[in-house]
Amino acid sequence: MKNLTRTICLTLAVLLGGVGTSWGAEYDKGQSVPQDDKTAVKWFTLAAEQGNANAKTILGLMYDKGLGVPQDYKTAVKWYTLAAEQGQANAQNKLGVMYYNGRGIPQDYKTAVKWYTLAAEQGIADAQSNLGLMYHKGQGVLQNYVYAHMWGNIAASMGSENGGKLRDRVAKEMTSAEIVKAEELARECVAKKYKGC
Repeated sequence: MKNLTRTICLTLAVLLGGVGTSWGAEYDKGQSVPQDDKTAVKWFTLAAEQGNANAKTILGLMYDKGLGVPQDYKTAVKWYTLAAEQGQANAQNKLGVMYYNGRGIPQDYKTAVKWYTLAAEQGIADAQSNLGLMYHKGQGVLQNYVYAHMWGNIAASMGSENGGKLRDRVAKEMTSAEIVKAEELARECVAKKYKGC
């Protein structure tokens, strides 16, 4: 009877979307239960199928890295895309990385920039740094050191070591006036909460 009650409660929680990600996380991290990536995939899949964007992002990562499942970039892209289309910022950044590297999909710098931008506008420091790198290299966008510095600086202010390195590297290729402009744009962008920068 105790197992039946537990099964009914778990089933209801999964159907209502409340337990899939938390149980998946417990198995993924080994909290309260032994770490088991395969079981974590099962729980995250249940939550993802109920529309949970965070679970979709985690599934994308698990397929991307081969955690609990065989590594499969196409399936990773599928889950990242589903989550990114729901506005999940980390999935947007990860999807940008997949397009940048051509993993599971053809390489496409413009599409990488699109996803990096959406994630950067939500305050994801890795996406801000990645977007700055695209401006520095002129990949998917016109090369622009001012914007590269601006995004690197913003990412650095959010704690990104890569953002700080990018900002410092780009600054060596800029004039003093360009650096002042980039710093001004960074302040404006932060004030606008990263939207439309």
